[in-house]
Amino acid sequence: MTEIRGQMSEVRKEEVRIANSQLRIATANSTRNLARRKRSGLASLLFALSSFCRVLMLISDLRLLISGLCALLFALCSTVWAQQPTRIPRIGYLAGFGNARDPGAPIRAFRQGLKERGYTEGANIIVEYRYIEGVSERVPKFVAELVHLNVDALVIPHNGAIFAAKKATQTIPIIIISNVDPVASGMVKSLARPGGNITGVSRLTRELGGKRLEVLKDVAPKISRVGVLLAGDDESSIEGLKDYEAAAPMLKLALFPIEVRAPKPDVMGAFHKMTNQDANALVVVRSPVIRRSAKEIVELAIQHRLPCMCEGNDMVEAGGLVSYSTSDTEGFRRAATYVDKILKAAKPADLPVEQPTKFEFVINLKTAKQIGLTIPPNVLARADKVIK
Repeated sequence: MTEIRGQMSEVRKEEVRIANSQLRIATANSTRNLARRKRSGLASLLFALSSFCRVLMLISDLRLLISGLCALLFALCSTVWAQQPTRIPRIGYLAGFGNARDPGAPIRAFRQGLKERGYTEGANIIVEYRYIEGVSERVPKFVAELVHLNVDALVIPHNGAIFAAKKATQTIPIIIISNVDPVASGMVKSLARPGGNITGVSRLTRELGGKRLEVLKDVAPKISRVGVLLAGDDESSIEGLKDYEAAAPMLKLALFPIEVRAPKPDVMGAFHKMTNQDANALVVVRSPVIRRSAKEIVELAIQHRLPCMCEGNDMVEAGGLVSYSTSDTEGFRRAATYVDKILKAAKPADLPVEQPTKFEFVINLKTAKQIGLTIPPNVLARADKVIK
């Protein structure tokens, strides 16, 4: 009898050994399925199930049965997890100008910034673009659309859209590329600790009005009456005019603000008004409406032989005389850095708003010759870029 019991014990041990072996095989196969995601989920499940059934036929120990059941559940869950698709982050981008066919240099710079940080649109990031194209009435609709999509972050270089987005959501991170003082305008609490769900880049476009008038006077010392062309329905442009008006008396310049309005700005009529005011120079205040008419503006400035100060070097490349500004594209490239940080769980409230440290002075020497202007050599030597 003792010998028979010993034989039964040996059989039981052999059964347990075989069962454990089968369990290890089932678990190992499920683990390999996790590493090789392309393997069919159905085939993996069937294999694991068949293995478990064979184990059940060999198991007579209740504790081993429970252990086997747990192993199977783990294997099944691992296989399901292996089949879960990787979530691709989605970003909303609300552009002040440009369109789907020609998005413009700012968006190209933003895309370059994403690429530098390892993102490829359509592969590991999706960007939903909306183009205002100078039509401010589109802002509420586009903001609502992007908020409804529940994007992971909003990138907005348009002041009106920034305030609309701030009102629409307190949870979606908003990355601004602002041409006004974000603290003074009420976008953020402070540059170092913006608070809330907003952070980004300040381009100081509006704070450079006085410096631009000074540079314009250096380039064309004889000027005295300056027309200021701006979009009358753009709050940022109206605010920017104040900086020019504050600086003009110290430079002994008389300013004549002349407004145009969307959707069809009367640029020709604006130049007739400047002629009637005997203006002998021009400042162009940047806005989406103005940028859409950039070519017409610089052509008319040349035709009227007016030295033209622009708020961005893109208009100088199009034929404007001179610009003094931060880099047109650097702020947009830097916005991609904020996208990367936020996707890696950084909070907007803890990310300081960046300010530019480099400014560009650009002169179009070809335009100077066309309007009969000789630029003083010492001023020409100060230029960061000269277009010939």
